[in-house]
Amino acid sequence: MQASTKMQAAGEKPAAWKKPVGFALKVLLLIYAIVTLYPLYWLVISAFKTNQEFFNRPYAWPLQWQIDNITRAWDLGNMGRAMINSAIVTIVALVLTVVIGTLAAYALSRFKFKLNPLLKGMFLLGMLIPIHSTLVPLFIFMNKVGILDTYWALIMPYTAFELPIAIFLGIAYLTSIPRDVEEAAMIDGNGWWGVFGRIIFPLCLPVISTVSILAFLRFWNDFSFALVFINTQALKTLPLSLSLFSDGFGTDYALTMGAMFIAVIPTIVIYLIFQEQIMKGMVAGSVKG
Repeated sequence: MQASTKMQAAGEKPAAWKKPVGFALKVLLLIYAIVTLYPLYWLVISAFKTNQEFFNRPYAWPLQWQIDNITRAWDLGNMGRAMINSAIVTIVALVLTVVIGTLAAYALSRFKFKLNPLLKGMFLLGMLIPIHSTLVPLFIFMNKVGILDTYWALIMPYTAFELPIAIFLGIAYLTSIPRDVEEAAMIDGNGWWGVFGRIIFPLCLPVISTVSILAFLRFWNDFSFALVFINTQALKTLPLSLSLFSDGFGTDYALTMGAMFIAVIPTIVIYLIFQEQIMKGMVAGSVKG
């Protein structure tokens, strides 16, 4: 009886600690969520304030919501055209990154040849290169080639600098996919391209979604490359349009916040869409032997 009583007491002790630990964990997660979401909340309320209210009541709700900030920022910053330019550059660079990255990862993870380790090392080395240190060489190169101040002046660097990450993640993910799947597809009469298009690419949806999120955020929010490589007003991307509301004499914070509110909406929408795709892809792409 005493032994059973001690066992019950010993068994109840961990259960007694679960509730406070679980509660503390939930509190920490709630605090983390508040800290993470507060900048977005501050941006939203600031986008609908006047300049005077922005300085006098920086953390309070607007006394009167200034919808005019959004419409004026859209018109004065030519944000419609800038959003189209950003969409063109981002989508093309994203497609190239996903297709080339997945193909390269498949080749490097499945085929054995002499230059395989060297190519893997080169792509891994590409992740260590400081991107902004290449601005001047790229500017000189693009000027000589004649693609400066075009969409390709942004698409090509975006794709090149994102490929090492895409290939690295792709190789790591493809090593978890058994070769039996490809062998079965080969027996059914598929060639290498058929195996890649019908089997490998769909199974890689989880890692493709991850790469797409990272690439989209970098491409859409890039400022330095667009500032250096784009001069024509009609080709300026969304981050460049935000700089129009600030000059050497002052900044119109009401319009700046309104423009930033417009710019952040596509990012949030795309991020939420890809988050759902990651969850679906992890379930659909899992392979169990």
